[in-house]
Amino acid sequence: MDCRTASALIDAYLDGELDRAEARALEAHLDACPACAAALAESDALRRALRDPALRQAAPQELRERVQATLTQSATSDRTASYRPRSIRPAWWQLAAACVVAFAAGASLHVLDRNTTVAGNATQLSRDLFASHWRALAAASPFDVASSDRHTVKPWFAGRVAQSPLVRDFADQGFALAGGRIDYVGDERVAVLVYRHGRHWIDVFVLPAADAGALGTIAQRQGYTLEPITLGGQPAAIVTDMDAQELANFAGLLQR
Repeated sequence: MDCRTASALIDAYLDGELDRAEARALEAHLDACPACAAALAESDALRRALRDPALRQAAPQELRERVQATLTQSATSDRTASYRPRSIRPAWWQLAAACVVAFAAGASLHVLDRNTTVAGNATQLSRDLFASHWRALAAASPFDVASSDRHTVKPWFAGRVAQSPLVRDFADQGFALAGGRIDYVGDERVAVLVYRHGRHWIDVFVLPAADAGALGTIAQRQGYTLEPITLGGQPAAIVTDMDAQELANFAGLLQR
């Protein structure tokens, strides 16, 4: 893959729109091309900055009250005045007032609804993890190294991520280690442990220490669940479509 092709795919990659083959080809290019890796990081940083709630400001209460009073007065005048052709000026002021009210209402609702949005849709980190899991499911294989032997999987991560994760197999309990892969979450390379339980695939993302407080609580999207955990002292997250009891059992094994 050349830089021109990679540049055209960066936004789709961050949105989770690439299939696994395309994502892997792009990731291989990013590993070898500092310029494209920097472009990925810059694009992701810009997205995060634009989502900063601090960029949105609620209209002051005094302004909203003045606009509302103007609208009320205008409506009363329209009902009581005899018919006359409307001048351009009243219509312009009414439109401007309506725009201000709409903006103020939208800004206020954003501030009031921020916690609900975070709880319902999870954080951007959570959305990245869901997208990564779905890309893996759509690929020919959900892992880069296939092995049920933890002594094979753990060394494979050495040199590919900053810190090799704790790797354990729970085949005797019904959660078999299937392998591992390297994935990107935002602009970070992370280790992913892949387990299988019956017909369910389970991804365990081992995250950088800086993301320890970024996941929040359990999130759910399209029948899949993300549960934050700690694995060997590192922040991690499980993503799977198992039911709540199976997920609780697996999480307990990982953190035991």
